[in-house]
Amino acid sequence: MPPYTRERLEEGWFKNLQNITAMVAFHGDKIVGHAQIFKSPHPRRKGIAELLTYIHQDFHNVGLGTAMLAKLIELARREGLHRIGLRVVADNKRAVHLYQKMGFKIEGVMKDAYFGEDGKYHDELIMGLLLD
Repeated sequence: MPPYTRERLEEGWFKNLQNITAMVAFHGDKIVGHAQIFKSPHPRRKGIAELLTYIHQDFHNVGLGTAMLAKLIELARREGLHRIGLRVVADNKRAVHLYQKMGFKIEGVMKDAYFGEDGKYHDELIMGLLLD
């Protein structure tokens, strides 16, 4: 999982629990996946949410991401959300394929918006899914 501190969790996530729908996948006693949608509290962004996913590399291509994303989309529809958006590094072909398989469309490209561990900048794709 990304290196989150207790303070970051308390200041970010825990103060906004009413706006977060999250799930965690376990394999034994280890967390191997995390996905969440964050619903914007701003009145002008009513029904709009952002998606965040993380699947441990040992659990890619086993259907975990598909299952977690399908459940989050189902919950978002049940909550009456209108749109889910996300940003993904363009080089992450597996994730882009998964999102497209689940109905997300590429809406734009942010050039050199992500600084990777390889010391280089990478493009990010903006993707969205309309739910109604």
